Amino acid sequence: MSLTASTIDTPVGPFTAIAENDVLVSAGFRATPAEQREQLDPRRRSMPMTVVDDLGPITTALRGYFAGDVTALDTIEVDQPGGAFRTAAWKAMRAVPPGETITYGELAALAGTPGAGQAAGTACSQNRIALVVPCHRIVRTGGGLGGYFYGLDMKRRLLAHERGEGELA
Repeated sequence: MSLTASTIDTPVGPFTAIAENDVLVSAGFRATPAEQREQLDPRRRSMPMTVVDDLGPITTALRGYFAGDVTALDTIEVDQPGGAFRTAAWKAMRAVPPGETITYGELAALAGTPGAGQAAGTACSQNRIALVVPCHRIVRTGGGLGGYFYGLDMKRRLLAHERGEGELA
C-alpha cells in the first residue's frame, strides 16, 4: 500500500491532497505534500508516498470546485479513521449543500447524537480532509462562524464562493 499526493494552485493558495488507492485520505490548504502528510493518522503517515502532478478524478473535482462547480467535490470518495460518532458527523457534513450552513448542534443531531454539539465541534477540528469534508459549513448557534483551522477569513471566502457571491481571490 502506498499514498499518492499532489498540490494544486487555487485562488486562495496551494491545496494539497493525498490519496490511497484513489480514495482521498487527507487534504488541506498546505503548500507541500510533506506538510499535509503530518495530518495523516500514524498508520498512513508511515506509508510510502509518491508526489505526482495530478490525482486524476480527485484533481479534476478540486479544479472544478475552484472554477465554480461547487458540487464537484461530491464525487470524491473519502476515508479517514474515526469512531462511530465522528464518522457519522463527517458523513453528515458532506450532506450539507454548498453555501449553506448548519450549527454544531444540528450536526450532532444529524450524526445521531442530539445534544452533542461539543462533540460535533471536535469532529470538525479532527477532520483531516478539509474542503471535501466541509467542516467550513458548520457554524455556532446564532450564526457565528465558530472556528476553522485555516482561519475565519478562509471560511467566509469559501462560503461566499459556494453561494456565488464573488471571486475567491
